[in-house]
Amino acid sequence: MRLQPVLAGVVAALVGFASSFAVVLAGLRAAGGDDRQAASGLLVLCLTSGLVALVLGLRHRMPISIAWSTPGAALLISTGTPPGGFPAAVGAFAVCGLLVVVAGLVPAVGRLIALIPVPIASAMLAGVLVELCLAPVRALAEVPQLAVPVIAVWALVGRFARAWAVPAALAVAAVAIALTGPGLAGVAIAPTLAWTTPTFDPATVVGVGLPLFLVTMAAQNVPGAAVLAQYGYRAPMRPALTATGLATIACAPFGGHAVNLAAISAALTAGPDAHPDPRRRWVASVTAGLGLAVLGLGAGLATALLVLSPPVLIEAVAGLALLGALGGALSSAVAEPDGREAAAVTFVVTAAGVGFLGIGAAFWGLAAGAAMTLLHRRRRPAQVPAVR
Repeated sequence: MRLQPVLAGVVAALVGFASSFAVVLAGLRAAGGDDRQAASGLLVLCLTSGLVALVLGLRHRMPISIAWSTPGAALLISTGTPPGGFPAAVGAFAVCGLLVVVAGLVPAVGRLIALIPVPIASAMLAGVLVELCLAPVRALAEVPQLAVPVIAVWALVGRFARAWAVPAALAVAAVAIALTGPGLAGVAIAPTLAWTTPTFDPATVVGVGLPLFLVTMAAQNVPGAAVLAQYGYRAPMRPALTATGLATIACAPFGGHAVNLAAISAALTAGPDAHPDPRRRWVASVTAGLGLAVLGLGAGLATALLVLSPPVLIEAVAGLALLGALGGALSSAVAEPDGREAAAVTFVVTAAGVGFLGIGAAFWGLAAGAAMTLLHRRRRPAQVPAVR
Protein backbone atom coordinates (compact mmCIF):
# COMPACT_ATOMS: atom_id res chain seq x y z
CA MET A 1 0.00 0.00 0.00
CA ARG A 2 2.89 2.37 0.73
CA LEU A 3 4.26 1.89 -2.76
CA GLN A 4 0.88 2.36 -4.44
CA PRO A 5 1.15 6.16 -4.95
CA VAL A 6 4.75 5.80 -6.09
CA LEU A 7 3.77 3.24 -8.73
CA ALA A 8 0.84 5.43 -9.81
CA GLY A 9 3.22 8.34 -10.23
CA VAL A 10 5.63 6.29 -12.32
CA VAL A 11 2.76 5.17 -14.59
CA ALA A 12 1.52 8.77 -14.91
CA ALA A 13 5.00 9.97 -15.89
CA LEU A 14 5.46 7.23 -18.49
CA VAL A 15 2.03 7.71 -20.01
CA GLY A 16 2.28 11.50 -20.01
CA PHE A 17 5.72 11.55 -21.64
CA ALA A 18 5.22 8.78 -24.18
CA SER A 19 1.78 9.93 -25.29
CA SER A 20 2.71 13.48 -26.25
CA PHE A 21 6.45 14.15 -26.50
CA ALA A 22 6.20 13.72 -30.27
CA VAL A 23 3.69 16.58 -30.40
CA VAL A 24 6.07 18.81 -28.46
CA LEU A 25 9.06 18.05 -30.68
CA ALA A 26 7.02 18.50 -33.85
CA GLY A 27 5.65 21.79 -32.54
CA LEU A 28 9.06 23.22 -31.64
CA ARG A 29 10.49 22.21 -35.01
CA ALA A 30 7.50 23.74 -36.79
CA ALA A 31 8.12 26.98 -34.88
CA GLY A 32 11.60 27.17 -36.42
CA GLY A 33 13.73 25.29 -33.91
CA ASP A 34 16.44 22.94 -35.12
CA ASP A 35 16.88 19.45 -33.71
CA ARG A 36 19.17 20.63 -30.91
CA GLN A 37 16.77 23.41 -29.88
CA ALA A 38 13.77 21.06 -29.98
CA ALA A 39 15.58 18.52 -27.77
CA SER A 40 16.53 21.33 -25.39
CA GLY A 41 12.91 22.46 -25.24
CA LEU A 42 11.67 18.99 -24.36
CA LEU A 43 14.39 18.55 -21.73
CA VAL A 44 13.74 21.86 -19.98
CA LEU A 45 9.97 21.27 -20.01
CA CYS A 46 10.49 17.92 -18.26
CA LEU A 47 12.89 19.37 -15.69
CA THR A 48 10.80 22.42 -14.79
CA SER A 49 7.52 20.47 -14.77
CA GLY A 50 9.08 18.04 -12.32
CA LEU A 51 10.38 20.87 -10.13
CA VAL A 52 7.03 22.68 -10.02
CA ALA A 53 5.17 19.42 -9.26
CA LEU A 54 7.61 18.74 -6.42
CA VAL A 55 7.25 22.22 -4.90
CA LEU A 56 3.46 22.42 -5.18
CA GLY A 57 2.94 18.86 -3.99
CA LEU A 58 5.08 19.30 -0.90
CA ARG A 59 3.66 22.74 -0.16
CA HIS A 60 -0.06 21.96 -0.52
CA ARG A 61 -0.14 18.19 0.04
CA MET A 62 -2.36 17.80 -3.02
CA PRO A 63 -1.88 15.66 -6.16
CA ILE A 64 -1.16 18.68 -8.38
CA SER A 65 0.17 17.19 -11.62
CA ILE A 66 2.23 19.43 -13.88
CA ALA A 67 2.89 18.95 -17.58
CA TRP A 68 3.58 20.78 -20.81
CA SER A 69 0.84 22.20 -23.00
CA THR A 70 0.12 19.53 -25.61
CA PRO A 71 -2.60 21.63 -27.33
CA GLY A 72 -0.13 24.52 -27.26
CA ALA A 73 2.41 22.40 -29.13
CA ALA A 74 -0.28 21.50 -31.66
CA LEU A 75 -0.92 25.23 -32.04
CA LEU A 76 2.75 25.73 -32.96
CA ILE A 77 2.42 23.06 -35.66
CA SER A 78 -0.62 24.76 -37.18
CA THR A 79 0.93 28.25 -36.96
CA GLY A 80 4.30 27.36 -38.45
CA THR A 81 7.53 29.33 -38.28
CA PRO A 82 6.91 33.01 -37.47
CA PRO A 83 8.58 35.73 -39.57
CA GLY A 84 11.20 36.29 -36.87
CA GLY A 85 12.08 32.61 -36.72
CA PHE A 86 12.59 30.62 -33.54
CA PRO A 87 13.88 33.60 -31.48
CA ALA A 88 10.54 35.35 -32.09
CA ALA A 89 8.67 32.18 -31.09
CA VAL A 90 10.76 32.01 -27.89
CA GLY A 91 9.77 35.61 -27.14
CA ALA A 92 6.12 34.63 -27.58
CA PHE A 93 6.62 31.71 -25.17
CA ALA A 94 7.94 34.13 -22.54
CA VAL A 95 4.98 36.47 -23.06
CA CYS A 96 2.63 33.51 -22.62
CA GLY A 97 4.30 32.75 -19.28
CA LEU A 98 3.99 36.37 -18.21
CA LEU A 99 0.28 36.36 -19.02
CA VAL A 100 -0.20 33.20 -16.95
CA VAL A 101 1.53 34.88 -13.99
CA VAL A 102 -0.71 37.92 -14.40
CA ALA A 103 -3.77 35.65 -14.52
CA GLY A 104 -2.65 34.12 -11.23
CA LEU A 105 -1.96 37.41 -9.48
CA VAL A 106 -4.82 39.50 -10.89
CA PRO A 107 -8.23 37.82 -10.50
CA ALA A 108 -9.78 40.25 -12.97
CA VAL A 109 -7.69 38.72 -15.76
CA GLY A 110 -9.06 35.28 -14.98
CA ARG A 111 -12.59 36.64 -15.02
CA LEU A 112 -11.89 38.30 -18.38
CA ILE A 113 -10.74 34.99 -19.86
CA ALA A 114 -13.89 33.37 -18.50
CA LEU A 115 -15.93 35.80 -20.62
CA ILE A 116 -14.74 34.06 -23.80
CA PRO A 117 -17.66 31.82 -24.81
CA VAL A 118 -16.85 28.14 -24.32
CA PRO A 119 -17.98 27.22 -27.87
CA ILE A 120 -15.59 29.80 -29.35
CA ALA A 121 -12.61 28.67 -27.28
CA SER A 122 -13.40 25.01 -28.03
CA ALA A 123 -13.80 25.68 -31.74
CA MET A 124 -10.43 27.44 -31.84
CA LEU A 125 -8.82 24.45 -30.14
CA ALA A 126 -10.53 22.07 -32.57
CA GLY A 127 -9.30 24.13 -35.52
CA VAL A 128 -5.76 23.94 -34.15
CA LEU A 129 -5.93 20.17 -33.67
CA VAL A 130 -7.72 19.03 -36.81
CA GLU A 131 -4.76 19.26 -39.22
CA LEU A 132 -2.56 17.12 -36.99
CA CYS A 133 -5.36 14.62 -36.40
CA LEU A 134 -5.55 14.05 -40.16
CA ALA A 135 -1.95 12.82 -40.17
CA PRO A 136 -2.81 9.13 -39.52
CA VAL A 137 -4.86 9.09 -42.73
CA ARG A 138 -2.05 10.73 -44.68
CA ALA A 139 0.41 8.22 -43.23
CA LEU A 140 -1.75 5.34 -44.47
CA ALA A 141 -1.41 6.73 -47.99
CA GLU A 142 2.30 7.67 -47.84
CA VAL A 143 3.91 4.94 -45.67
CA PRO A 144 1.29 2.17 -45.33
CA GLN A 145 3.82 -0.48 -44.32
CA LEU A 146 4.69 1.58 -41.23
CA ALA A 147 1.35 3.24 -40.52
CA VAL A 148 -0.87 0.14 -40.58
CA PRO A 149 0.78 -1.64 -37.62
CA VAL A 150 0.97 1.63 -35.63
CA ILE A 151 -2.73 2.39 -36.07
CA ALA A 152 -3.75 -1.24 -35.55
CA VAL A 153 -1.88 -1.47 -32.24
CA TRP A 154 -3.32 1.88 -31.13
CA ALA A 155 -6.86 0.66 -31.82
CA LEU A 156 -6.42 -2.75 -30.20
CA VAL A 157 -4.64 -1.55 -27.05
CA GLY A 158 -7.14 1.30 -26.73
CA ARG A 159 -9.93 -1.26 -26.60
CA PHE A 160 -8.59 -2.72 -23.34
CA ALA A 161 -6.26 -0.06 -21.81
CA ARG A 162 -6.96 3.37 -23.27
CA ALA A 163 -4.19 5.14 -21.34
CA TRP A 164 -1.55 2.89 -22.93
CA ALA A 165 -2.82 3.07 -26.52
CA VAL A 166 -0.57 5.91 -27.67
CA PRO A 167 2.57 4.67 -25.86
CA ALA A 168 2.03 1.26 -27.45
CA ALA A 169 1.63 2.84 -30.88
CA LEU A 170 4.79 4.87 -30.31
CA ALA A 171 6.69 1.71 -29.33
CA VAL A 172 5.61 0.03 -32.58
CA ALA A 173 6.67 3.13 -34.54
CA ALA A 174 10.07 3.08 -32.83
CA VAL A 175 10.58 -0.59 -33.71
CA ALA A 176 9.55 0.07 -37.31
CA ILE A 177 11.97 3.00 -37.56
CA ALA A 178 14.78 0.92 -36.04
CA LEU A 179 14.20 -1.87 -38.57
CA THR A 180 13.85 0.34 -41.64
CA GLY A 181 15.77 3.51 -40.77
CA PRO A 182 19.46 4.41 -41.20
CA GLY A 183 20.33 3.83 -37.52
CA LEU A 184 21.60 6.17 -34.82
CA ALA A 185 25.17 6.46 -36.12
CA GLY A 186 26.17 10.12 -36.18
CA VAL A 187 23.05 11.27 -34.33
CA ALA A 188 23.62 13.15 -31.05
CA ILE A 189 21.50 11.62 -28.31
CA ALA A 190 23.00 13.24 -25.21
CA PRO A 191 20.59 15.76 -23.65
CA THR A 192 21.76 19.37 -23.70
CA LEU A 193 20.26 22.76 -22.97
CA ALA A 194 20.54 25.22 -25.85
CA TRP A 195 20.07 28.94 -25.20
CA THR A 196 18.09 31.02 -27.70
CA THR A 197 17.98 34.77 -27.09
CA PRO A 198 14.32 35.78 -27.39
CA THR A 199 13.12 38.57 -29.63
CA PHE A 200 9.75 40.24 -29.21
CA ASP A 201 8.00 40.67 -32.54
CA PRO A 202 4.54 42.24 -32.03
CA ALA A 203 2.88 40.13 -34.72
CA THR A 204 4.33 36.91 -33.28
CA VAL A 205 3.31 37.89 -29.76
CA VAL A 206 -0.26 38.42 -30.95
CA GLY A 207 -0.36 35.48 -33.36
CA VAL A 208 1.48 32.91 -31.23
CA GLY A 209 1.89 34.15 -27.65
CA LEU A 210 -1.71 35.20 -27.06
CA PRO A 211 -3.33 32.07 -28.61
CA LEU A 212 -0.80 29.91 -26.76
CA PHE A 213 -1.87 31.53 -23.49
CA LEU A 214 -5.57 31.09 -24.24
CA VAL A 215 -5.19 27.47 -25.37
CA THR A 216 -3.07 26.63 -22.33
CA MET A 217 -5.57 28.21 -19.95
CA ALA A 218 -8.67 26.76 -21.64
CA ALA A 219 -7.36 23.30 -22.50
CA GLN A 220 -4.93 22.62 -19.65
CA ASN A 221 -5.26 24.78 -16.54
CA VAL A 222 -9.05 24.93 -16.34
CA PRO A 223 -9.58 21.17 -17.03
CA GLY A 224 -6.69 20.36 -14.68
CA ALA A 225 -8.42 22.23 -11.85
CA ALA A 226 -11.69 20.51 -12.77
CA VAL A 227 -10.10 17.06 -12.47
CA LEU A 228 -8.84 17.92 -8.99
CA ALA A 229 -12.30 19.19 -8.03
CA GLN A 230 -13.81 15.94 -9.29
CA TYR A 231 -11.79 14.05 -6.68
CA GLY A 232 -12.52 16.48 -3.86
CA TYR A 233 -9.55 18.84 -4.08
CA ARG A 234 -9.73 22.60 -4.41
CA ALA A 235 -6.80 23.58 -6.61
CA PRO A 236 -4.71 26.50 -5.27
CA MET A 237 -5.00 28.40 -8.54
CA ARG A 238 -3.05 31.53 -7.60
CA PRO A 239 0.16 29.73 -6.56
CA ALA A 240 -0.29 27.13 -9.31
CA LEU A 241 -0.65 29.71 -12.08
CA THR A 242 2.14 31.86 -10.67
CA ALA A 243 4.52 28.90 -10.42
CA THR A 244 3.73 27.49 -13.87
CA GLY A 245 3.88 30.97 -15.44
CA LEU A 246 7.31 31.65 -13.92
CA ALA A 247 8.43 28.19 -15.05
CA THR A 248 7.28 28.99 -18.59
CA ILE A 249 9.27 32.23 -18.57
CA ALA A 250 12.34 30.35 -17.33
CA CYS A 251 11.85 27.62 -19.97
CA ALA A 252 11.40 29.95 -22.93
CA PRO A 253 15.08 30.81 -23.67
CA PHE A 254 15.86 27.09 -23.69
CA GLY A 255 13.01 26.29 -26.10
CA GLY A 256 10.19 25.30 -23.73
CA HIS A 257 6.82 26.64 -24.84
CA ALA A 258 4.47 26.28 -21.82
CA VAL A 259 4.27 24.61 -18.39
CA ASN A 260 0.82 24.14 -16.86
CA LEU A 261 -1.51 21.94 -14.83
CA ALA A 262 -1.85 18.46 -16.28
CA ALA A 263 -5.32 17.62 -17.55
CA ILE A 264 -5.23 14.15 -19.10
CA SER A 265 -2.77 12.47 -16.74
CA ALA A 266 -4.08 14.29 -13.66
CA ALA A 267 -6.70 11.60 -13.02
CA LEU A 268 -3.94 8.99 -12.70
CA THR A 269 -2.53 10.73 -9.62
CA ALA A 270 -5.68 12.31 -8.12
CA GLY A 271 -8.03 9.31 -8.28
CA PRO A 272 -8.47 6.37 -5.91
CA ASP A 273 -6.13 4.21 -7.99
CA ALA A 274 -3.28 6.36 -6.68
CA HIS A 275 -4.19 5.63 -3.05
CA PRO A 276 -7.41 4.92 -1.12
CA ASP A 277 -6.57 7.77 1.27
CA PRO A 278 -6.91 11.17 -0.50
CA ARG A 279 -4.36 12.61 1.93
CA ARG A 280 -1.65 10.36 0.49
CA ARG A 281 -2.21 10.94 -3.21
CA TRP A 282 0.13 13.92 -3.36
CA VAL A 283 2.95 11.38 -3.28
CA ALA A 284 1.81 10.18 -6.71
CA SER A 285 1.98 13.64 -8.30
CA VAL A 286 5.40 14.33 -6.80
CA THR A 287 6.65 10.94 -8.05
CA ALA A 288 5.19 11.69 -11.49
CA GLY A 289 7.03 15.01 -11.56
CA LEU A 290 10.33 13.41 -10.61
CA GLY A 291 9.73 10.66 -13.15
CA LEU A 292 9.07 13.19 -15.89
CA ALA A 293 12.31 14.99 -15.03
CA VAL A 294 14.22 11.71 -15.36
CA LEU A 295 12.51 10.88 -18.65
CA GLY A 296 13.60 14.29 -19.92
CA LEU A 297 17.16 12.95 -20.01
CA GLY A 298 15.99 10.93 -23.01
CA ALA A 299 15.07 14.07 -24.95
CA GLY A 300 18.06 13.65 -27.28
CA LEU A 301 17.11 10.06 -28.10
CA ALA A 302 13.46 11.08 -28.60
CA THR A 303 14.55 13.80 -31.02
CA ALA A 304 16.76 11.33 -32.87
CA LEU A 305 13.72 9.07 -33.28
CA LEU A 306 11.86 11.99 -34.80
CA VAL A 307 14.73 12.86 -37.14
CA LEU A 308 15.15 9.31 -38.45
CA SER A 309 11.48 8.65 -39.10
CA PRO A 310 9.30 9.76 -42.00
CA PRO A 311 7.78 13.05 -40.72
CA VAL A 312 4.25 11.89 -41.42
CA LEU A 313 4.69 8.80 -39.22
CA ILE A 314 5.50 10.71 -36.04
CA GLU A 315 2.79 13.21 -36.93
CA ALA A 316 0.42 10.24 -37.19
CA VAL A 317 1.30 9.12 -33.65
CA ALA A 318 0.82 12.70 -32.44
CA GLY A 319 -2.52 12.84 -34.24
CA LEU A 320 -3.66 9.63 -32.57
CA ALA A 321 -2.74 11.14 -29.20
CA LEU A 322 -4.89 14.19 -29.87
CA LEU A 323 -8.01 12.51 -31.29
CA GLY A 324 -9.67 12.47 -27.88
CA ALA A 325 -8.93 16.16 -27.37
CA LEU A 326 -10.32 16.93 -30.82
CA GLY A 327 -13.53 15.01 -30.10
CA GLY A 328 -13.99 16.82 -26.80
CA ALA A 329 -13.38 20.21 -28.38
CA LEU A 330 -15.83 19.59 -31.23
CA SER A 331 -18.49 18.35 -28.82
CA SER A 332 -18.10 21.41 -26.63
CA ALA A 333 -18.09 23.75 -29.64
CA VAL A 334 -21.52 22.64 -30.89
CA ALA A 335 -23.15 21.94 -27.53
CA GLU A 336 -25.05 25.24 -27.49
CA PRO A 337 -27.37 25.72 -30.50
CA ASP A 338 -27.21 29.51 -30.34
CA GLY A 339 -23.42 29.49 -30.59
CA ARG A 340 -22.94 26.91 -33.33
CA GLU A 341 -22.63 29.34 -36.24
CA ALA A 342 -20.02 31.45 -34.46
CA ALA A 343 -18.20 28.28 -33.41
CA ALA A 344 -18.24 27.03 -37.01
CA VAL A 345 -16.73 30.32 -38.21
CA THR A 346 -14.04 30.07 -35.54
CA PHE A 347 -13.25 26.50 -36.50
CA VAL A 348 -13.09 27.18 -40.24
CA VAL A 349 -10.89 30.28 -39.95
CA THR A 350 -8.52 28.56 -37.53
CA ALA A 351 -8.35 25.28 -39.46
CA ALA A 352 -7.64 27.15 -42.71
CA GLY A 353 -4.24 28.03 -41.28
CA VAL A 354 -4.08 31.31 -43.18
CA GLY A 355 -2.51 34.25 -41.36
CA PHE A 356 -2.98 37.93 -42.07
CA LEU A 357 -0.70 40.85 -41.24
CA GLY A 358 1.85 38.35 -40.01
CA ILE A 359 -0.54 37.07 -37.32
CA GLY A 360 -1.44 33.37 -37.15
CA ALA A 361 -4.81 31.84 -37.94
CA ALA A 362 -5.67 30.93 -34.34
CA PHE A 363 -5.95 34.59 -33.38
CA TRP A 364 -8.10 35.41 -36.41
CA GLY A 365 -10.34 32.41 -35.72
CA LEU A 366 -10.91 33.65 -32.19
CA ALA A 367 -11.53 37.19 -33.44
CA ALA A 368 -13.95 36.03 -36.15
CA GLY A 369 -15.90 33.90 -33.70
CA ALA A 370 -16.11 36.75 -31.19
CA ALA A 371 -17.32 39.12 -33.92
CA MET A 372 -20.02 36.66 -35.00
CA THR A 373 -21.11 36.20 -31.40
CA LEU A 374 -21.48 39.95 -30.88
CA LEU A 375 -23.23 40.39 -34.25
CA HIS A 376 -25.86 37.76 -33.54
CA ARG A 377 -26.28 38.31 -29.84
CA ARG A 378 -29.94 38.29 -29.04
CA ARG A 379 -31.27 40.90 -26.74
CA ARG A 380 -33.28 39.59 -23.86
CA PRO A 381 -36.90 40.70 -23.99
CA ALA A 382 -37.72 43.47 -21.58
CA GLN A 383 -39.42 42.38 -18.42
CA VAL A 384 -43.09 43.46 -18.37
CA PRO A 385 -44.10 44.58 -14.92
CA ALA A 386 -46.87 42.49 -13.44
CA VAL A 387 -50.33 44.10 -13.27
CA ARG A 388 -51.61 44.27 -9.74
